Formats: sequence, structure tokens, C-alpha cells
Amino acid sequence: MPSKIPQSFIDDLLARADIVELVDSRVKLRKTGKNYAACCPFHDEKTPSFTVSPDKQFYYCFGCGANGNAIGFLMEYDRLPFPEAVEKLAATRGLEVPREQPAPGQEKRQRESQSLYQLTEKAADYYCAQLRSHPAAGNAVAYLRNRGLSGEIARDFGIGLAPPGWDNLLNTLADSPQKADQLELAGLAIRRQDNDGNTKPGARHHYDRFRNRIIFPIRDQRGRAIAFGGRVLGDEKPKYLNSPETPIFHKGRELYGLWEARQANRNLDRLIVVEGYMDVVALAQFDIRCAVATLGTACGEEHIQLAFRHTAELLFCFDGDRAGRAAARRALESALPQMQDGRSLRFLLLPEGEDPDTLVRQLGGERFQQLMQAQALPLEDFLFDLLSEDINLQTMDGRARLSKLAAPLLDQLPEGVYRQLMFQQLASRTGLDRETLQEVIRTEKAHSAQSQHAATGQAPKTPQESSQDTQHRTAPEPWPRESNPYLEEIAPQEGDSPRRSGQYRLPPERMLIALLLHHPRLCAQIEDLERFRASSDPDLALFAQLVTLLRDRPEYNLNQLLGYWRAHHGADSCDILAKLAMSPLVSGIHQLAQGDSNLEYDPHLEFSDCLKRLEESASRQHNRGLLAQLKSDTQLSTEEQLALLANWRRKHN
Repeated sequence: MPSKIPQSFIDDLLARADIVELVDSRVKLRKTGKNYAACCPFHDEKTPSFTVSPDKQFYYCFGCGANGNAIGFLMEYDRLPFPEAVEKLAATRGLEVPREQPAPGQEKRQRESQSLYQLTEKAADYYCAQLRSHPAAGNAVAYLRNRGLSGEIARDFGIGLAPPGWDNLLNTLADSPQKADQLELAGLAIRRQDNDGNTKPGARHHYDRFRNRIIFPIRDQRGRAIAFGGRVLGDEKPKYLNSPETPIFHKGRELYGLWEARQANRNLDRLIVVEGYMDVVALAQFDIRCAVATLGTACGEEHIQLAFRHTAELLFCFDGDRAGRAAARRALESALPQMQDGRSLRFLLLPEGEDPDTLVRQLGGERFQQLMQAQALPLEDFLFDLLSEDINLQTMDGRARLSKLAAPLLDQLPEGVYRQLMFQQLASRTGLDRETLQEVIRTEKAHSAQSQHAATGQAPKTPQESSQDTQHRTAPEPWPRESNPYLEEIAPQEGDSPRRSGQYRLPPERMLIALLLHHPRLCAQIEDLERFRASSDPDLALFAQLVTLLRDRPEYNLNQLLGYWRAHHGADSCDILAKLAMSPLVSGIHQLAQGDSNLEYDPHLEFSDCLKRLEESASRQHNRGLLAQLKSDTQLSTEEQLALLANWRRKHN
């Protein structure tokens, strides 16, 4: 059983590795100043935007945002899980990867999970073998051929057969009650009760979950079979049967066909999200090998996040019936919070009575792709068309209804250019200005809060608190000013250190993180770290984590820091740090701060200024809360009254 790789070894490996040499062995680099550049291997482009920094031992693409260190590059380019990427990089340096023993509780969980993975892999092999050799396989093979599937596609997707009978799998893989219990834990067997409602210990009381069904293995991102879906060969119900949730399978976090799509495509230009296993497999049969499906559940935010980690474009292709339209709406609502700038979402609702499986067999792969290209609606058109159904936009009442339906949905979009354009689109359709639409959002939030208060008894949030929630839900991406309208223009204040006129920078929460990445010693200026840890702002909480790490490991450079962060906090959190570290704004400041006197920049003063601005913002918010209490006739304490008085004097002296 594999155990954990020591962090000290990963740090040492990254210190020894040369990312320029590694990337150049796979993507031809050319020198551009102090860095190296190439066309990005992770998306199509004609002008190179992929940069490799030998100083930082780090790569970054300004086109698609791909970023990471040497291990991250191997994971993405060679499609390797983290442990295998470490092994491969270590081999290039002639190093053997050590392992450390996990904690007792963790070791037990790992051992149980490993046992389940082995069991589900054996089950997948068993089902495949039955499709080839079982006496009852003729009907299943005939069914698959009738659906137009070739042996090659059946092999690529690991399609198999659960033969008729109650205990075929049990008899093969569970020769003891304990192993039968393991099959039950893996979701492959069901426990039955005796006539008295109990089961006798030490005896096998199970039967196979999947019987007389075609089997579709569900694989995780490492290609391991973790669960199964089964389709009946006749008219029995249910038509499709899925594995239950298990310690290694959570249907809300997996997409059927994603692993197969990644194996078939070096670069995934897009993913097509469909509703069923057969839709995925049928599209692959016609050389459309980029389809995925949810696993018997609605498409949720975690599905969207997972899909967007592998591509920037999603196309939802659902049946045109009532259920398909409902599924499309749920997918739309789940996707809105994930629509960062640069991402694309489209919807294609097929004619009623058709699904991707039946339609691609009628049209063929080329015409089906033409249909998607020509008729799939972008998110903005689909959203407004969906909400405008049964609404007469020629009337004032109709436009008011559309604004009440659409504005709260658009408010879920993360900050960025796309959000601005969507609100402009809504404004043009309703004739309302942006300020009025914001008032609609505040009103709807207030109504929602009152309803929640009535249902739960919790006090509703004030408009200021609701506004803060919106700001903290999604922080702006750290891109250059020309593409990021949310960078703040710094107006010189009395007593400030001199700055260039018109200088732009990130909001203080993110500026603190960016400065710390380039100047780790600044963490010594933080005296009260607990207030950042307790903050509800995700950026400040991230800042606190970063300070803690740099205090524990002051020797870390940016490369080692990001390697540690990806291993311990995940790819999404690491991407935030990477984008801040490689933002042209921050990188430019860092380089010029090393000796360019024209910049008029001092990291220590900048860091102190950010902390000061955060304190002032917190103080203003606190005073607004006290004033709100006064307006509501709430009795203030003596300390609160003195605080208000001191604030009034500061403002009027």
C-alpha cells in the first residue's frame, strides 16, 4: 500500500529539478529576455503566451491560466497523478522516492480504501470477462451491436456484463462472509435479512446488486474503477441502476467518461455534458470523444468545477422534453458562480423524443457536430430566453418581471468583465439602469432573508452584511488593469509615500498575499494573526495560512511554496497564489523593486499601507453598525458611545 511522500523530499526534488530542461524536452522553448516562451501545450494558440521562469522554476500561461512547478507540469502534460509525477521527476534526477508511515487512523482509512479500489477493479475485470465468455452474453452483445457500438469502443470504456443470477459476483470475489461485507461496502452487493428480520453473524447474507445488466464502469481521474452503472437488457425497472455512495465514490464529485475523454484528447477544447452513459458511449463511437455525464443526479457546482479544471468550454446537450429543460435550468444555475472571464457555456436542447444517442446515429458524427456548432445557445441567450418565456417584454410589467427573475441570478456571477456584460444585456432588455438593477437585487435579498427568518427564526442580515457577502463570495482575478476593472486606482492621501500618478494595484486583501509571495520576510510585520484566521473573507483567511507556512518554513522560495501548497491545499487554492505571483502587475513591481528607482516603491511601506487600509475599513464597518443600532433605538454601551464620539471628532477636526 503506498504511503505518504515526505514533504522534505518534495522540497529537495523541486530544488534540484530544472523546469526549463523538463518543459523543453516536451515543448520547444525559445529564450525571451530572462524567461523562456512557447505556444501553450494546454490550449490552441498562435501567439506564444506560455512562459517558463528559470528563476522561479515556474510556468504560467497568460492565455488559459495554466500554471505550476515541475511536478505540476508533469501532472498536466503527461496526465499523471501527483505520486506518479513525483516518481517520474525523481527518476530524471536519479533519486529514489522515500515513503513515510501515516498516522494510525489515517493508515487504517487508506488500507480500507485501497482494499475497496482493488475490489472494484476486480469487479470491472469480472464484468468484462463475462461479456466475452458467459453463455448469456449473446443478448448483451446483440444489444450493443444494435446500438451501433464497436468492440473497440466497448473495450475503451470497459463495458461488461452482469450475468443473470443472484450471486455470480459473490461466488467469484467473496468466498467468506467478511469478503461479502467488503463487496457490500463497495456497493456491489446488497444485504438481505432472514425471515425474522435479522442476519446471522458469520454467515453470508448478500446478493449481487447488478444482475442481467450491461455494466458501465465509472472511473475516477486516475482511471480507477470506483463504481458502476447498469442498464437492463429488457423492460425491467429501473432502466438504469447506479452504485450507491461508498467511501471511494461520491456521485456529486464524479463525471462519467471524463477519464476516457482525457485519454482520447491531448487538449480538451471542450466537454459535452449529456444525461446518460449510452449518450457518452454513442458519441464516442462517432468520434466525438469529449462527452461526460452526471451519475444519476442533477449537474451541481462540483461537477461544473471539475469540468472547468480540464477545459474552458462546456456544452450541455440535453433532451428537449420537460425533464431535459429542467435539467438544463439546474445546470445553468449551478454554473453561474463558476463563470469566470474566459470560460464559455452553451446549451443545446434536442428535438423532443431525441437524445444524443439516437440523434448521432441518425445524423452521423460530422453533422451532429455541425448541429451543435450552429444551434447551441451561449449562456446569455439561453438564460434570457428561458426567463422570458410567457413574459411580454413589450409591457412595463413584463420587463419588471424579467428584471426580478434575472438580476438575482446574474448576481451569482463572479466579478469580472463577463458579469458586467451580462448586466448590460439585462439593462438593454429591460430599459433599467445598473443602479436600479442593483436595487432589485437588494430587494430580492431582503425578501429572501425575511422568508428565511420566518422559517428558521434567525435574524435577517442587514443590507450592508448582504453586500459584504456578495463581495466576499468571489474575489476578483488578479489580471492587469486593462482587463480587470476591479483593480483600485490609488489616490494619494496626505502622509502617504509618493507614488506615480495613475498607479493601479490589487485590493488590499490580495495585495497582502502578492507582496508576501515576493517578500516572505514581510510576515514579521504581522503581530495579531488570529484576527485574519477568524476573518470571514476567504482572501484574508488564505493570507493567514500563508503567513503561518512562511513562519514555519522561512527558507521556502516561491517554487517550493507552491509545491507545498498544491500538495496540502489543492490545485484551486494553489492557482490563486500562482496567478497572484505571476500577474504582470505584481511581477513588474517585484522586478523594479530590486533596484529601479523610478518605481518609487517600498514593499514594507506598501504592506503597512494595506494593513492600515484594512483596519480603517473594519473601523468604518464597525461604526456603521453602531449607527444602525442608534437608528433602531438600541441602547449603546458607554464604550460604544465613546467610540462613536471619537470617530466623529476624527472626521470633523
